[in-house]
Amino acid sequence: MIAIAPPYYIYGMNVQIEDSWKVRLQTEFDKPYFEQLTDFVRSEYQQYRVYPPGKLIFNAFNLCPFDKVKVVLIGQDPYHEPGQAHGLCFSVNDGVQFPPSLVNIFKEIHDDTGAPIPSSGNLTRWAQQGVLLLNATLTVREHQAGSHQNKGWEAFTDAVIRIVDAEKEHVVFILWGSYAQKKGAFINRQKHLVLTSAHPSPLSAYRGFFGNHHFSLANSYLQQHGLGRIDW
Repeated sequence: MIAIAPPYYIYGMNVQIEDSWKVRLQTEFDKPYFEQLTDFVRSEYQQYRVYPPGKLIFNAFNLCPFDKVKVVLIGQDPYHEPGQAHGLCFSVNDGVQFPPSLVNIFKEIHDDTGAPIPSSGNLTRWAQQGVLLLNATLTVREHQAGSHQNKGWEAFTDAVIRIVDAEKEHVVFILWGSYAQKKGAFINRQKHLVLTSAHPSPLSAYRGFFGNHHFSLANSYLQQHGLGRIDW
């Protein structure tokens, strides 16, 4: 057994999450599925090594309050190897080698916008500018990709997307790969810009991710609506 304290901030239904999100998501926290999810996650943190660290499960929300959301980037699972995941999709901690998908993301940014390849794969700076870096599943067991899928996180993150879709206008939703595209199928294309392409994984990046120009397209749309560009 791994001697790790379970996430204290999801004991009961008093979820410790940034206030603007807590107000909007409280009805989800009160639903039976979320109570079951909480029990599952607590048990996993008690028995196994789970990522991200407990205090960072809701990092994407804490770094990007609801009112600041300009872009929603949808991932699938947290990274499941030591030291990588910190609660932001596609992002890794400072000093961690770039995963292959992130290498390709930075290559496309460079080719699209001319921005240099950064020295760190930490995307906190994106979150602080209004990019909600949302994984569909917010936790994962070490070395076991997909191990926390179909436990309730997907229903929760669907609710997050629905709230952004309903309550905001002119948000850029970036959906890479079939999984993200299916998850975002209901987004109102009349109110928002929805950008889709192949996933940046090496398995698919050359089938439509490279050359998608999503980063410049997002900035052009945001500027058209007076929202200010993202410094990718």
